[in-house]
Amino acid sequence: MTPATTFAGQKLALFGLGGSGLATVRSLLAGGADVLAWDDNAGSRDRAREQGITVTDLNDADWSGFSALVLAPGVPLTHPEPHWTVGLAQQAGIPIIGDIEIFCRERAALAPKAPFVAITGTNGKSTTTALTAHLLRHAGRDVQMGGNIGTAVLSLAPPAENRVHVVELSSFQIDLTPSLNPSVGILLNLTPDHLDRHGTMENYAAIKERLVAGSDLAVIGVDDAYCAAIAGRRRGERIRLHVEGHGDAAGDYVCSAGAVRGPDGAVIAEISGIQSLLGDHNLQNAAAAVAAALRLGLSGAEIAAGLKSFPGLAHRMEPLRRIGPTLFVNDSKATNADSTEKALLAFRDIHWIVGGKAKEGGIEPLAPLFDRVAHAYLIGASSDAFAATLDGRLPFTRCDTLEAATAAAAQAARASATDAPVVLLSPACASYDQFPNFEVRGDRFRALVAALPEA
Repeated sequence: MTPATTFAGQKLALFGLGGSGLATVRSLLAGGADVLAWDDNAGSRDRAREQGITVTDLNDADWSGFSALVLAPGVPLTHPEPHWTVGLAQQAGIPIIGDIEIFCRERAALAPKAPFVAITGTNGKSTTTALTAHLLRHAGRDVQMGGNIGTAVLSLAPPAENRVHVVELSSFQIDLTPSLNPSVGILLNLTPDHLDRHGTMENYAAIKERLVAGSDLAVIGVDDAYCAAIAGRRRGERIRLHVEGHGDAAGDYVCSAGAVRGPDGAVIAEISGIQSLLGDHNLQNAAAAVAAALRLGLSGAEIAAGLKSFPGLAHRMEPLRRIGPTLFVNDSKATNADSTEKALLAFRDIHWIVGGKAKEGGIEPLAPLFDRVAHAYLIGASSDAFAATLDGRLPFTRCDTLEAATAAAAQAARASATDAPVVLLSPACASYDQFPNFEVRGDRFRALVAALPEA
């Protein structure tokens, strides 16, 4: 845990008692703050009380005595409309911050030169975060990994000059972190997402830009127009990442032919053949992680060894098993078309399990890649809409459940005459129609694949 000593003696309002909220309360109390905590959900309040946390209705509180409102990132700050606590904080004239801001203040007070890698982007940030942490750990560094990827940042060990924090940040977290100033800030890419919470794509991009605007070194993917513009505005030290064949902007690191190359064309890191880093998008992810590792002092040999030993991220293009020539891949984390595009680009002769709770636009943006798919197997609430999209363009079977789709896809792949068929779960949808989250969906697929016979 990181005790929030910079708030000692202060009185704070805290809203949101999920995992990160509970960790934040414990951190603030350990640092000597007085915290009045609340959540609109009665179950969350009960769980907090069971952990010894005092729960107080902030509707009835005297807001003039608070130094700040600490808001959980899942709570609306601006759109579709500000949460009621935001209005009360604004009326009281107090700042609204999140747990990442508390971490940044602790770092500034305890060890302002402590290495801190912050990673964001619409897609790829979890893989890049996990890979960056892996490279550093494999080289013997003391690494703390958390944030949006899982462990709440204040549950990690405190900042220290001999300890690296590698933190994944969502746009919601960045929006609550005015003093964000990482040693290395990574912005991978930007495509429309969370616009219900940010209003416009321009607002969303501006929030993401804050991460690299405050960093000592900015590492920016330049293969979409928004990120290219952000890189163009950067006046401090920067590294531009370009994947050959994607976008027109020039790159300082160019990813091509399975390798990351520097401005002189020399190979900085070899990625080809690493099963956990398949696809062009993973070239970009790897390039960003390599840039951070080099900045923090790793050698080329240490980076090469770390890349080869990277196990990959669960549920993100995760190779599960081969049965004969057929590869089974779990990409349950692909909850939108943009994420699924990366998986479809990585393979051919795909037996594609797709569907769930559809996002805006459905799978129509993937139409240029339908020729890579041998057959689609539709599951979940999106089946009618996706059948209409695929009709006359791609063979498909309505399977309804993941169990039925896995069995049908495995049987068809086994009968394929091609050399390397792939059964790919890449739903391009949220899981909430049939599963509580993408992890449960992916775990179920993993179990179904494990139970398939060898022949």
